[in-house]
Amino acid sequence: MAHEHKDHHSHAGHSHSHVPEITSINKAFIVGIVLNLAYVIVQVIIGLEINSLSLLSDAGHNFLDVAGLALAMVAFKLSKSKSTDKYTYGFKKSSILISLLNAVILLVSIGAIGYEAIFRFSNPQPLPGKIISIIAAIGIVINGVSAFMFFRDREKDINVKAAFLHLAADALVSLGLVAGGIVIYYTNWYWIDPLLSIIICLVIIASTWSLLRDSLRLSLDGVPNNTDLHKIKEAVLKTAGVKDFHHLHVWAISTTQNALTGHIVIANELSNAQVSELKHTIKHKLEHLNIQHATLETETDICAEDVCGEAHHH
Repeated sequence: MAHEHKDHHSHAGHSHSHVPEITSINKAFIVGIVLNLAYVIVQVIIGLEINSLSLLSDAGHNFLDVAGLALAMVAFKLSKSKSTDKYTYGFKKSSILISLLNAVILLVSIGAIGYEAIFRFSNPQPLPGKIISIIAAIGIVINGVSAFMFFRDREKDINVKAAFLHLAADALVSLGLVAGGIVIYYTNWYWIDPLLSIIICLVIIASTWSLLRDSLRLSLDGVPNNTDLHKIKEAVLKTAGVKDFHHLHVWAISTTQNALTGHIVIANELSNAQVSELKHTIKHKLEHLNIQHATLETETDICAEDVCGEAHHH
């Protein structure tokens, strides 16, 4: 019975890497953080000056995005960490925990904004619509530019996707604030301000919900979104020499890397060299299916039918 344990294989000169380009992502994080932080300061100063809840709630939300971007950047760095004796996967999993924390922080902020907005409905404040529109227009540019920088790599990492979603949602929210400011300017309907705050909250809930769900599933070692168990089974079973495939487990090591363990039942007459070649072929196939770390255990069909009967029918 041939065993092979953790094989952190890397096909030399052969990269199907799904990991986003580090330097471009790092730059995107830094630019996003600096631009948004500057914008938050402007929003807070003017929001307090003119007493606009929608500007202040947007500033609070933007500040959380800055914190989120900073956390995601830390996660991105940690996901590249090397293994140690105590942490054999390095700190890769921290990227999943951070995306979960990000989602929770956003949902908490929504509660605070919503509470204040409901109070303001019964007590609308007079506001200068023109200033609200001008500030919000700056936000469209800042969030639009920042979001665009993450656009290319958004499907490769849940933290990058979170950054993109937050910034894109912010740009939409800013667009809403521009429209609200114009309406207030021409009509003096001051209740538009808290109404926009509530709409902002709903937009954030919609964009955060899937992030919360995905990061929670990865935290519980669920099968990652970007892998398909059926395709994996199919690809392995189609490999010449493989008779059966069971005890399959797939989980995320980080937001960009997935691991798999499984038992392969092989033809009895294969030599050790052929078994080794077979594993190499399967791991190569798995790389194309977004599995970066595969541990495969082999057993012969005699074992499977006889001693390992239970495993075989698993």
